Formats: sequence, structure tokens, C-alpha cells
Amino acid sequence: MIREFKTADMDQIQAMNKAEGWDNLVARHEQTLNSWQHSIAYVMEIENEIVGCIRALTDGYVSLYVCELIVREDVRGKGYGRDLLNFVHDIYPSTRMELLATASSKEYYAPRFRPFYGFRRTYHEDLRSE
Repeated sequence: MIREFKTADMDQIQAMNKAEGWDNLVARHEQTLNSWQHSIAYVMEIENEIVGCIRALTDGYVSLYVCELIVREDVRGKGYGRDLLNFVHDIYPSTRMELLATASSKEYYAPRFRPFYGFRRTYHEDLRSE
């Protein structure tokens, strides 16, 4: 069952973040919680356990950006990630779905998405040219 995220889900989501090695999300718990509370966020639950989750941002018309998608490693390969992506995209069908992949998740997304080029920086990185 896919349902809306609740604050009480955060411990299970943080356990999945930790398992993925997304240590910055775990260490910055309050920021991570706030991001989930202020995003489009859903969890997939099976037998009262969260097995996957998705967090996204959208303008509702053109862009739907998936910030995080996690499926617990022990239940991968059952289509849960695809179900979460489709669920959110079905809510905003006129949007293009965009996401970033890691080196390890690239293989999963390649057959379902076309690649695009982008950039990233965090606020504390002063990369402005002189």
C-alpha cells in the first residue's frame, strides 16, 4: 500500500538512508525531517513496515523532481520503486519527471529515463568565479 508520509515514519526512512550510506541525511536529522514534511512524500508499506519511500518537488505543471527514492535492499526487484515513481507521476501527469542517479543506481534508471546533464552545489561551497 502506498500512503502519504507521516512524521512517525522518519525513523524507518532514516534507517533506509543509513543503509544506503546517505549519512548526511541521517546526521542532519532535523533538516531531513523538515524536507519530508515540506515535500510531496509517500511511503510504501507492507505488513505495517515501510519498504520504500519517495520524496519529490513539483510546480504541478512542467517539472516533477524526485529528490529521494529508496527501496529497502531486502525487497528490491519486486517493482516497488517503479510503483512509487508511477504513483507520484500519476498525480502530476503533465509534468516531466527528473531525478539524479548515483553510480550504483544508474543501471536501474537507464531503461526508464533518458539521461540529461546537470550541476550541483551546496550553499557553503563558494565556487563563484572571481
